[in-house]
Amino acid sequence: MRLNEIKDNPGAAKKRVRVGRGIGSGCGKTGGRGVKGQKSRNGVALGGFEGGQMPLYRRLPKRGFSKWRRKAFNEVSLARLQEAVDAGKLDAGQEIDVARLVEAGVLRRRLDGVRVLGVGELKVALKLKVDHATGSAKAAIEKAGGSVSINEKRVLEADEAKRAKTAAKKAEKEK
Repeated sequence: MRLNEIKDNPGAAKKRVRVGRGIGSGCGKTGGRGVKGQKSRNGVALGGFEGGQMPLYRRLPKRGFSKWRRKAFNEVSLARLQEAVDAGKLDAGQEIDVARLVEAGVLRRRLDGVRVLGVGELKVALKLKVDHATGSAKAAIEKAGGSVSINEKRVLEADEAKRAKTAAKKAEKEK
């Protein structure tokens, strides 16, 4: 087999229809859009109109929500940490945080924090400083002789004041 002999299976690549290229193309003149009016032109916004009937998107109930300012965490498995230590990218003697993980190439970039997952096994004692660790990850790290310290979450003063106000209202209501 040579490079100039390579070709696709017959019928694998279908030729696209070139619309509006003359009467002989089979899709000329109106280009498959019928004739006249708003719907024959592009940018038509009639999709949800059902002739005065309550449209489907209003008949169906609303479900769920998207959390505003949701945090995106870097997820690192124990197996990935072990690979990095075996490859000599991470030093087991030093405390490992986000900056060290990015520097070692374990993480691509800093997001809102690091979450350690308990997937895989760890044979080396590591001192980790992360934002979150699963229960199985904590157990595996401590079993290997390491430790996990969780970064404290920053609480804004406004949020703290709001919590205090709510707690005071609750206490007053219970009296």
